[in-house]
Amino acid sequence: MSDYTTATGHDASTVQIAAGNQVRYWCDSLGCTEAQLRESVQAVGNVPDRVRDFLKTLTQRGLF
Repeated sequence: MSDYTTATGHDASTVQIAAGNQVRYWCDSLGCTEAQLRESVQAVGNVPDRVRDFLKTLTQRGLF
């Protein structure tokens, strides 16, 4: 875990999908479902900005 954490203790530098509380945090933060989050991380890796951009692109295309 990096040194940068949110007020709730979540590591905000990587999207972690192994623990349920991390999945909930990132789904709430990114405004997506767990399935969308997992698909996005699989496609672009665990960097939050990349995941956010990927989700935005898919939403604009009408895929999500």
